[in-house]
Amino acid sequence: MKYKWVVLTVTTVGVLMAGVDSRILIVGLPQVAYALKADAEQAVWFTQAYLLASTITLLLIGRLTDLVGRVKIYNVGFAIFTVGSALASMATSPTQLIIFRAIQGFGSAFLITNSVAIITDATPKEELGLSLGINQIAFRFGAMAGLTLSGLVLSVLDWRALFYINIPIGIFGTWWAHRRLKEISHAERGASFDFLGFAIFTVFLSSLLLALTFSAYGIAEYPAVFGFVLSASATLVLFILHERRTKHPILDPKLFKIRKFVGGIVSLALNATAFGGVMLLLSLYLQIVKGLNVFDSGVRLLPFELAFLIAGPVSGRLSDKFGQRKFMILGLTLTSISLFLLSSIGINTPSHYVVTQMIILGAGIGMFSSPNMSYIMGSVPEERRGVASAVRAIFFNVGFTISLNLAVLVMSATIPYPLVSSIISSIDAVPLQFSEKVLFSQALGHTLFCMCMLNAAAIITSLI
Repeated sequence: MKYKWVVLTVTTVGVLMAGVDSRILIVGLPQVAYALKADAEQAVWFTQAYLLASTITLLLIGRLTDLVGRVKIYNVGFAIFTVGSALASMATSPTQLIIFRAIQGFGSAFLITNSVAIITDATPKEELGLSLGINQIAFRFGAMAGLTLSGLVLSVLDWRALFYINIPIGIFGTWWAHRRLKEISHAERGASFDFLGFAIFTVFLSSLLLALTFSAYGIAEYPAVFGFVLSASATLVLFILHERRTKHPILDPKLFKIRKFVGGIVSLALNATAFGGVMLLLSLYLQIVKGLNVFDSGVRLLPFELAFLIAGPVSGRLSDKFGQRKFMILGLTLTSISLFLLSSIGINTPSHYVVTQMIILGAGIGMFSSPNMSYIMGSVPEERRGVASAVRAIFFNVGFTISLNLAVLVMSATIPYPLVSSIISSIDAVPLQFSEKVLFSQALGHTLFCMCMLNAAAIITSLI
């Protein structure tokens, strides 16, 4: 029982760092892009490189944790993430920052996959929702700090200081994890690693995520999108055939025969698609339409994080007693309502209306997240928790990637793509006219409505 709290302490440091970095560029993305003379496509890759590197390597790391042990892999991840943060702070070009963000993403995959699995191993099933809820508090607190810190840092320091934040946390976390964590999971003995399966899966997932990313760049990139879609389709079929025939598959097909597992990850992916781009969109709305600076924009986004901070552990604790699914559905319902109401915001929308909807949105996502994580992880055998945690994170990251690109696509259907590009990459450099602000508000509304519909679909998958 005492070790459960040791695990929570150590993994909290890891997810805190990951939380800070997940939000640190949202408010200041246009300013960083302007400083490095990056265009909109490169600016998108500042966030996408992190997600792509993290997502592609999740299954590899998940399988390795089941074979080698979770603690060893977790410790390595801390060190890689810290090095990636230090390198990102020294980038002198958009290409360098993209590469260094990818290194950060690679390190984060170690932390994301293993923190959930380590907690699940060390926590009694009847207390799992509460423990995962506490873990999520750390992530959201980091995310909340990332929003405010980015605005504060950019107000008084150079953008490079955004990445300095992770360095002392990472050094302490690496040392603390090495000192305190011990291996209690049972590694799968005698099993070989499926290198061919991982290679095929890497090509599939890379092709899928690249297709989603390039689809947001406009008509000129459609031939590349078509090629990536063909590659993703072919390698997916090949991967399924290979995994069904190999003795020790990297992704056990039997997991997808567990109804709770499948329902949980599909609902998670739809929810991530629905809310992944919302914070960036609202940050742009506050800066472009409302005329706030980066620090004030970050502060105005805090109600979302505070609501999540409160709802997450409460929902996790209650779901341990009364069942996860009803809280998942309630959280998804609140999220859909808030996204629908946010789709009506415009130039003259009162600030208190936006704040109210952000509170509802944060509460809804917080109410869904902890029970959903407990629902997924509690449905799989102990020896498959590493891979199951990786699959859960993959579905989340793919949904998050889709969300960012969906936002650009839908907005481009309402306003010209060059205007979307200038908004994302250079807010301060290209002041918008009143008519352009009106168009941006309309495009924002259409995008949020689409996200509302996607989140509503997650309610159906949870019910089924």
